[in-house]
Amino acid sequence: MTNPTTTAPVAAPAATQQQTRSIIIIGALFFIFGFVTWSNSVLIPYLRIACELNNFESYLVAFAFYISYLVMAIPSVWVLERTGFKNGMSIGLLVMAVGALLFIPAAMTRTYELFLLGLFVQGTGLAVLQTAANPYITILGPRESAAKRISIMGICNKVAGALAPIALGTIALRDADGLVQRLATMDAAAKVAELNELAARVILPYQLMLGVLLLLAVLIYFSSLPEIDTNQEDTTAADATTSKTSVFQFPHLLLGALAMFVYVGVEVIAGDTIISYAAAQGIALSTAKFFTACTMAAMTVGYLIGVVAIPKYISQEKALQVSSVAGVLFAIGALFTSGYLSVLFISLLGLANSLIFPAIWPLAITGLGRFTKMGSSFLIMAISGGAVLPLLYGRLADYSTAQQAYWLLIPCYLFILYYGISGHKARRESAL
Repeated sequence: MTNPTTTAPVAAPAATQQQTRSIIIIGALFFIFGFVTWSNSVLIPYLRIACELNNFESYLVAFAFYISYLVMAIPSVWVLERTGFKNGMSIGLLVMAVGALLFIPAAMTRTYELFLLGLFVQGTGLAVLQTAANPYITILGPRESAAKRISIMGICNKVAGALAPIALGTIALRDADGLVQRLATMDAAAKVAELNELAARVILPYQLMLGVLLLLAVLIYFSSLPEIDTNQEDTTAADATTSKTSVFQFPHLLLGALAMFVYVGVEVIAGDTIISYAAAQGIALSTAKFFTACTMAAMTVGYLIGVVAIPKYISQEKALQVSSVAGVLFAIGALFTSGYLSVLFISLLGLANSLIFPAIWPLAITGLGRFTKMGSSFLIMAISGGAVLPLLYGRLADYSTAQQAYWLLIPCYLFILYYGISGHKARRESAL
């Protein structure tokens, strides 16, 4: 293959076509991110019934999945340093396939710990994928329009996130309300038989997921996706980074990682708790299984707004500020209403959340130079907020109510607001 560094520049139309193909490929990956990630919203109430769990135990689903980002983010950087972005994405898909495979013996034996291991392995694969895909889509075009490209990826992610709970919920939560009522009157042997049948429902969906992930891993490996050298790309920022010796010398990155931590926590709470919360509000699970799709639909609307408005009408910073204020208002609405209206406010958190991730990411990695990969790994580690905060929500729900536990959202959105107003500007200050 011809070395691109020694040939004449590629013609603009060809370069544009290559960029478009790359965006389509990465968009397909973000679709997979969304489908796997937001299946958890069904797994939480499903495994709560199948494995006889309380709120706290059921939210270990989110913990096992998202804690892998904290554990595997830096190892993911090592993988990408050795394999490059494209091959690293294929490896991530293969690891996710192993996680899907573990669901089959977990369902056959109704072993909660094995379900959690499968989720952790899937999260590990996603950590590799996201460590590659997020900076890739950021660097693929002009930095000032990065939020727009990430918004396009978000649409792919959230369309899958809307489909996943409906598709999996139709299978896993079929007649779940009637089953819960029947279980209360069954003897021990009949109860075990019913729960075993319930657990077995996820075998076929995860077999299909296994096949799709393996196929995508092969397709990505043989695709025309170009490699991007972040070290080369960042030489233009040399003046800003030559005096830096550590990634910890970028205050805006560290604050951005904390903002990402609380953001992912509130996003996961909005998407993964809504089915269980609706049930706690007296809404049947047969209806509640659609509410995560409503949250994802609201996020998709927000992403579409981002595609149109950023940066032409609104800056990334302003989008972050508006989104965090909306998050506070919708959370208060959920806390002080009840029934379908309260659940609607939780769904609207999807709208508030939609532009936060696309805005935080480019603001946090701006000017990192040769530290871009490591900085990206910090932001991936921060996705572990999706492990910690939902678990805290579950504990609060056990001690108070599912509704009052949503007070947890308020300080999170306020910190995101601080980052949007002034925290991201810390990069202009001297090193820590």
